[in-house]
Amino acid sequence: QVQLVESGGGLVQPGGSLRLSCAASGFTFSNYAMRWYRQVPGKERELVAAITGDGSSTNYGDSVKGRFTISRDNGKNTVYLQMNNLKPEDTAVYVCNAIYLTNRHWGQGTQVTVSS
Repeated sequence: QVQLVESGGGLVQPGGSLRLSCAASGFTFSNYAMRWYRQVPGKERELVAAITGDGSSTNYGDSVKGRFTISRDNGKNTVYLQMNNLKPEDTAVYVCNAIYLTNRHWGQGTQVTVSS
């Protein structure tokens, strides 16, 4: 049974940091590129960050470059999103996604709220 379970979201003040985790099971994790998306009601889903299966390459959305870092631990079947210098506009549900050829898996998401 394929599962992606996000954790680490919460309420943080502007300028603060959070680290999101996405634990995977039920598939060969290292084969899959992993992505973090975020979703705000009424807006299009936004790609935040992506990482290749072996972790050798990453890319980021323009709005988070220099503030967010994606990483993965294939031994733990987990992908992370370190978020620093958070801004109110980062408030969203963050969802992880696994992709390999035509296979895609999605998590349920974790809420991140940036507010004073």
